[in-house]
Amino acid sequence: PDGTATAPWELGDPTNGEGFEGAFAYALAETLGFAKEDVTWVVVPFDNSFAPGEKSFDIDINQVSFTADRAKSVDLSDGYYTVNQSVVALKGNALASVTSIAGLKGFSFGAQVGTTSLDTINTVIAPTTEAKVYNSNDDAIAALKAKQIDGLVVDLPTAFFVSAVQVENSVIVGQFAPPTGADAEHFSVVLAKGSPLTACVNAAIATLKSNGTLDAITKEWLSDKASAPVLAP
Repeated sequence: PDGTATAPWELGDPTNGEGFEGAFAYALAETLGFAKEDVTWVVVPFDNSFAPGEKSFDIDINQVSFTADRAKSVDLSDGYYTVNQSVVALKGNALASVTSIAGLKGFSFGAQVGTTSLDTINTVIAPTTEAKVYNSNDDAIAALKAKQIDGLVVDLPTAFFVSAVQVENSVIVGQFAPPTGADAEHFSVVLAKGSPLTACVNAAIATLKSNGTLDAITKEWLSDKASAPVLAP
């Protein structure tokens, strides 16, 4: 509730099973046949999770959006959460009252390196000021607090947490609808390339969807947490 992290985690504590991805992780483990006490957690920086090479994990649940480029280096599961990108601003900033993508272009934005959020700034917003790139979401959030950027672009679940807990007097300006005809962006579980577990994980995700567990987890931890209107063109 106070927004503090539990070492060595940057945000919260996934081991307690609280929060959307912590709850999903344990539900996935159970569906795969593992008890909660069988799960071992390790810290993996976001960029390292889908980089080529050996992995320190069997399964990584890290809000990693599926992209074709990432799938060249690792296995990415079927989606467990369909997500839109969004903009967070301080309430006192003129950006907070913008309702369209066209209206965003004159403001400055920042995002974490290597994310689809950064892609959204560059390709969807296409602002007149070059995007500022940060090594972590924490650095980008600090820049928003310090008014070094007008807006922070993050996925919507992260925006819920940023606006509710991490940044006082902040608001979700809006979210971006998926492009017409395009596949919706979704989070995937990350596994080593060619992992024998990938098919099992996909089957488990399908089970969690069909039996209503995933919907229940989404409702408990993400629904009705913040207002996030869809930005007009």
